[in-house]
Amino acid sequence: MSTENLTNEENNKSLNFIEEIVVKDLAEGKNGGRIQTRFPPEPNGYLHIGHAKAICMDFGISRNYGGVCNLRFDDTNPSKEDVEYVDSIMEDIQWLGFNWKNVYYASDYFQQLWDFAVQLIQTGKAYIDEQSSETIAQQKGTPTRPGTHSPYRDRSIEENLALFNKMNSGEIPEGAMVLRAKIDMANPNMHFRDPVIYRVIHHPHHRTGAKWKAYPMYDFAHGQSDYFEGVTHSICTLEFVVHRPLYDLFVDELKELRPEDGDYRPRQYEFNRLNLTYTMMSKRKLLQLVQEGLVSGWDDPRMPTLTGLRRRGYTPESIRKFVDKIGYTKFEALIDVALLEHSIREDLNARAKRVSAVIDPVKLILTNYPEGQVEKLEAVNNPEDESMGTHEIAFTRELYIEREDFMEDAPKKFFRMTPGQEVRLKNAYIVKCTGVKKAGDGIIEEIYAQYDPHTKSGMPEANRKVKGTLHWVSVEHSLPAEVRLYDRLFNVENPAAEETDFRQLLNPEALTVKTGARVEKELANAKPLDHFQFQRIGYFNVDPDSSNGKLIFNRTVSLKDSKNK
Repeated sequence: MSTENLTNEENNKSLNFIEEIVVKDLAEGKNGGRIQTRFPPEPNGYLHIGHAKAICMDFGISRNYGGVCNLRFDDTNPSKEDVEYVDSIMEDIQWLGFNWKNVYYASDYFQQLWDFAVQLIQTGKAYIDEQSSETIAQQKGTPTRPGTHSPYRDRSIEENLALFNKMNSGEIPEGAMVLRAKIDMANPNMHFRDPVIYRVIHHPHHRTGAKWKAYPMYDFAHGQSDYFEGVTHSICTLEFVVHRPLYDLFVDELKELRPEDGDYRPRQYEFNRLNLTYTMMSKRKLLQLVQEGLVSGWDDPRMPTLTGLRRRGYTPESIRKFVDKIGYTKFEALIDVALLEHSIREDLNARAKRVSAVIDPVKLILTNYPEGQVEKLEAVNNPEDESMGTHEIAFTRELYIEREDFMEDAPKKFFRMTPGQEVRLKNAYIVKCTGVKKAGDGIIEEIYAQYDPHTKSGMPEANRKVKGTLHWVSVEHSLPAEVRLYDRLFNVENPAAEETDFRQLLNPEALTVKTGARVEKELANAKPLDHFQFQRIGYFNVDPDSSNGKLIFNRTVSLKDSKNK
């Protein structure tokens, strides 16, 4: 998908604080007037709606200011990474409406990072520690109490180099030793207290195979990768604020070794991450949902993943507009998921074709309508867009209406179908209920009514006022369908903040499947991911599980936000 599809509204928004920094840097000629960003996901899961915010920032900055944005996979932990995730990330970015200039991997720089680590050892700035991770954590102290030195901190350079080589030769078991930067165990910033910069992993890497056994940690690889690539603005979320001094320290160490690069250096800037109500953003917990079969997969429409949102019927335009509405700040906040739902309603209201579907059908027989007669009525495809035209719907003696639209003993303000009360059938006639047929268990099997032939939509008498209008489909001229009604995956507002096992917070009504639905024949040729508004019900799209003769629809969102009324 080309970035040419991005809307003018997106381009004309006011500047956020990072854009203000970029404008200032350009005016001052920093980094030779270059703007270069990167989107650096770890390929250990599928992208979710939170990543969309970062994607819009990283790619939007480069697009709006004549710069370059590269895609870089942070593939420094092979035990959790997979080519499947690489492919899905690339697909999601393009679906969202962005394209990268180049594709890089942190693994492209394994040799350069190794050489840099060797230079730190040679200058006495790094050492091999054979203590357990638990012991190292204890020795780091607390924010108010300084840490204590490792007994291995003053090892000789020669011994450190020899052990570092063994870490990568396969001779050292996982967890037996690490390489730590020698900085300051009393520094108030805990990240400066001799951070681990290399560890041993024996799992094969998805790109480099078994070549490497020693792998760099994120804090050691990230800033240097930015430097190697020429990144000018390294934009990330607020949890990395405390990492920034370490980012700068390693970059400055590297700059000393590369004086030929002149004044160039990358700088890190942070914005607030996206936290949504009723939504879990932890990739680890989302992976658990998939692995434990609590959802059908990463693309389950209940998931906050981009592939799940796409399958549910969300459009890239609606997600970009949502990100634009919430903006970028330096303060964490919990955003109401209703704002995301509003964005897709707004988008689909303008583009979705209106059709009729009956999810829980009961038969309505018009006893005074001629048997065998079929009328072709005209239905507007989208009242918001006249260019979408109209389509024909068949009106016959036997119809289906929603079971919930009929009540035999109705309260005073029930304006749908009830004995003796008139309602309009949308695009058709005014009808009056005359009786019902029940099964032995009291369940209504058929409803009987008479139609007024002078009240067809468009006729002079059609203006007679009735308080209810019902949607319908013809029994003979409709198709069977399965309808999946999706709701929020969690039943608490902020599941990430709850101490209860997150599995116990799942909404048992997040998916309701209706197998006996009926839809008008206009949908016979609908393709996977096509969008529709089911009149009076909500916005739906065709699920990829659909096949010839079996239509399956996912509810993207209801017509109105009933939860926040």
